Amino acid sequence: MQNEALVQLVVHALEDLKGTDILSIDVRGKTSVTDFMVIASGTSSRHVKALADNVLEKVKEQGVRPLGSEGLDGGEWALLDLGDVVVHVMQVPTRQFYDLERLWQGAEQSRAQHAADQE
Repeated sequence: MQNEALVQLVVHALEDLKGTDILSIDVRGKTSVTDFMVIASGTSSRHVKALADNVLEKVKEQGVRPLGSEGLDGGEWALLDLGDVVVHVMQVPTRQFYDLERLWQGAEQSRAQHAADQE
């Protein structure tokens, strides 16, 4: 699966369960860790876990094998390593504290369409 298609699959999986403020960041050429990061917010620990679980389910259905995951039990911040795409799902206060968007402000960032519709 192409990286851009995987990003779209992840975004749709997050939107399916009402993830908020979904942002994809193209970090190609800025880090060797991954090509894209997708960041989304959940409203509670259960919501964060449900969002992460839905992403895992949808990518596995498409034959993508995740390399790893962290934080699924805690629910404050879940990280999914899909290789060329890394997904961060966080509760709003955690996301505000770590401010990953600012860390990658030099990279191309795009908000999910439904987020733009709400503004």
